[in-house]
Amino acid sequence: MLQNMNNRRNIIYSLLILSLLLGLASGRALLFNIAYLLGGLLIFSFVWTRLSVSWVRLQRTTRARRAQVGKTFTERFAIYNIGILPKLWLEVRDHSSLPGHLASQIVPPLLPRTRFQWQVHTICTVRGEFQLGPITITAGDPFGLFLSSRHIPARSRIIVLPATVPIYDFATPSGLLPGGDAQRRRAHFVTTNAAGVREYAPGDSFNRIHWRSTARKNRLLVKEFELDPLADVWIFLDLSAHTLVERPNARHYEIERTNGEAATFRIPPSTEEYGIVITSSLAKFFLDKGRNLGLVTYAPHREVLQADRSQRQLSQILNILAVANSTGDFDLEHMLNMDTEYLGRGTTLIVVTADQTQRWIEEAHILNRRGIRIVAVIIDPASFGGTEDSRATQARLEAIGISTYVVREGDDLTVVLSRRLHG
Repeated sequence: MLQNMNNRRNIIYSLLILSLLLGLASGRALLFNIAYLLGGLLIFSFVWTRLSVSWVRLQRTTRARRAQVGKTFTERFAIYNIGILPKLWLEVRDHSSLPGHLASQIVPPLLPRTRFQWQVHTICTVRGEFQLGPITITAGDPFGLFLSSRHIPARSRIIVLPATVPIYDFATPSGLLPGGDAQRRRAHFVTTNAAGVREYAPGDSFNRIHWRSTARKNRLLVKEFELDPLADVWIFLDLSAHTLVERPNARHYEIERTNGEAATFRIPPSTEEYGIVITSSLAKFFLDKGRNLGLVTYAPHREVLQADRSQRQLSQILNILAVANSTGDFDLEHMLNMDTEYLGRGTTLIVVTADQTQRWIEEAHILNRRGIRIVAVIIDPASFGGTEDSRATQARLEAIGISTYVVREGDDLTVVLSRRLHG
């Protein structure tokens, strides 16, 4: 297109110069008129093109700035002609970095004070943080001689969260508390364990009032709560660079669609992606059950989320994992050595790793003897094209009493992780 436009413009330039030269040589008015006509055509086309991109307003609407792998992300666009001249054609080119987000559009002729709208539906195939925008609007003149572009720098960000798979059962976390006895201590905050009622005291919040007892006794009574008798659950996700094994171009999820919608997905053949999906799914499983869950990972910088049971915790975990990558040098041995000091007896520690070395297993054995129950989810690097096999690691872990799940490339994670183990 640009080549044809340059050719047409060069022909006009050549005819203009030729007309002027012949007019000067012969003195004939017709040749000068032709030169004036061609010059006026060039000026008219140039001004028209400039005005075509000057009186345009673009509206971009994004419902949510977060999406999830396998889900559909939708954007709405509207372009308005706010000038008094019609727009013969406009090209809206989007420069977003979200893979597969084809928001560019050729806009049909726009009359004055009218608009054109379109929607873009993108199935997310890569987790991470991506840029939406900027946008370039390009217009031309009726004779196809000039192009004019207008750059709209406005941009925003979208986070594509990692995918999760349903888990229906998992190795049951230990219910032992420090010392081995159930705690019967009153809590000053609301927990899932109501212990009884007492008289209202100044400062008690209204959401603690037990209205049935208040109505029956004809005086204000509030609920008392005990500390949670269930142990905290912690997930340690190993994303060290030396454990990464993946096949070429292992970043995009393969999405199978049904009736235009994403139905199922296939995890890319990468130990990193498998580890992140496993961690995301386990986090959702335990938080849906109301368990206190914490997370430690180096992705590559240290990320520690203290144990919490709110759905906000799941949102924070997914946000961390959305941009996580295996580029750090901090391995699982150092994680277990340095980041377990605050874990009390009875805590359940879930380790997700592709590391097959003996050193972290020795650290896990020490923690196990301290009363921290460990469940290992081992990602077998050999199934991803690596050289190390997980069978020896599994045997060593089970020999010291650590429950172990082994995940291989192509496994159905729902089936593998929903098996209940007793260790």
